[in-house]
Amino acid sequence: MEIKKPEIREVHIMRYLQPFREGGSLPGLVDADDGFSYVIKFRGAGQGKKALVAEFIGGELARFMGLRVPEMVYAELDEGFGRTEPDEEIQDLLKFSVGKNLGVSFLNGAITFDANVDEIAAEEASKIVWLDALLMNVDRTVKNTNMLIWHRELWLIDHGAALYFHHNWDNWEDTVGKPFVQIKDHVLLKNATEVEQVDAAYKGLFTRENIAKVLEAIPDEWLIDEVRNLGADEVRSVYVEFLARRAAHSEIFVKQIQDAR
Repeated sequence: MEIKKPEIREVHIMRYLQPFREGGSLPGLVDADDGFSYVIKFRGAGQGKKALVAEFIGGELARFMGLRVPEMVYAELDEGFGRTEPDEEIQDLLKFSVGKNLGVSFLNGAITFDANVDEIAAEEASKIVWLDALLMNVDRTVKNTNMLIWHRELWLIDHGAALYFHHNWDNWEDTVGKPFVQIKDHVLLKNATEVEQVDAAYKGLFTRENIAKVLEAIPDEWLIDEVRNLGADEVRSVYVEFLARRAAHSEIFVKQIQDAR
């Protein structure tokens, strides 16, 4: 099946409301010029633009599989926005985040998923575990599930810690076929009883052509690697190749999920 390139809306940040200090990159809640509130992942945060790229890829690939992810938008932050902010840490964050940031729709009233209380179907759990193994997402544990219950439905948030290979860019080919040992700590592992069925049904979606459409929607300015003198399209091609190869050899992480269970 062929998918369409994601259509991402653009908004302007109008008002900074509060930080979420439990997040390592200090995301913030803002109001935008479209009348809605967003959780902003700032490009100037400690994890940098790579966290925005991982967030975007993780969210859009989750949509491939029919999983619920809040709408993502490009959120423009104007120069001088943070000058009146009294907190120096936040003021610096805003100063270094001028330009295009990533906004995620704020699910007002949502509560954190609790594996001891909230029920989840085996197919949905298996999809999430399979995808997190593909993305090498280290951040879906009991301590930090990065899942919310909103209107009695499960929503996935915060994929910024996925695709950690891009922090050691030069060795990406060595990482493609590596086992993802952290899957043993996944909060949904015990529920993921249909991973083989999910693998058979969905791995065919993860073609180079489909993955490339997701990468096409990511702004060049988030991708350019000035340290290694790589242009945006060169970087895109690495993500596409990494994900396509990993999906093509999904039997490696499927077996690992089964062994961990």
